[in-house]
Amino acid sequence: MSLSIKQLKYFVATAETGQVSQAAVALSISQSAITTAIKDLERTLGAELFHRSSHGMELNEAGQRFLSHAYDVLAKIEEALSVSLSRREIRGTLAVAATYTVIGYFLPYHLDRLNRLYPDLKIQIYEVNRETIEEGLLTNRYDIAVLLTSNLIASDLASETLVSSVRRLWVASRHPLAAISEVSLARISQEPYIMLTVDEAAYTALKYWNKTQYQPNVLLRTSSVEAVRSMVANGQGVAILSDMVYRPWSLEGKRIDTINPSDPVPPMDVGLTWKRNADFSPAVTAFRDYFRSAFQAPNARNPA
Repeated sequence: MSLSIKQLKYFVATAETGQVSQAAVALSISQSAITTAIKDLERTLGAELFHRSSHGMELNEAGQRFLSHAYDVLAKIEEALSVSLSRREIRGTLAVAATYTVIGYFLPYHLDRLNRLYPDLKIQIYEVNRETIEEGLLTNRYDIAVLLTSNLIASDLASETLVSSVRRLWVASRHPLAAISEVSLARISQEPYIMLTVDEAAYTALKYWNKTQYQPNVLLRTSSVEAVRSMVANGQGVAILSDMVYRPWSLEGKRIDTINPSDPVPPMDVGLTWKRNADFSPAVTAFRDYFRSAFQAPNARNPA
């Protein structure tokens, strides 16, 4: 029998959220990675662990029994890791800048783990926009930042992309487009479009739209992800957004489906950024090493 820590983590996240999509967002990975891991786990165990339906994933009796064992195994691993890391005596205050999307949909899970791994390290988070982050890193106001690395401009900054979140078309579950697996930007341009503006989302969207002869038929520009979610779910328009901010239900309880664009649409890259050639303190090193370990193989740009 062979199973991995990754399979256990993906299983637990899915069991806790009841949705593969929600687990994928919490772990900042693709839905397909979770689906594959759970199927492999079930194959190894020789038993299904979930009741699967259009509403999500619900643990069956075997899954409920296995969940308690998975918690025990992961707790022991976490305990062992904490003992090892605590010997490094990482302490002090770390100034970390982050953008709106990163704070809302990426950082909380990791901050909780970092707080448990380094109890003597105070991580001060600053929510600011990309321009302020770049200026703050270059003037040493922030030690390191977590942001959308694909938006970076300053050449004196180094970065590592940790996760690339695929962008898909969001539509109401009863929308005519929901019945197809792929849709072109030409077809999307015929629909009312809800344009998200936070974290330069509108600028990013127009970059790939401008490579075609089409433009989105913008009904509303808004900095609120929940406004986009509600309007799409109510059938008032469509939107192209990343899996990281996707939730299958609006605040009103209406379902949102996703469709793959057939035209090239870049993913949303999230990662770390710091001043190139900076002398890292033990705290900054621990922070960066945690994310490198969590995501295993980051893509570096101008590393130093």
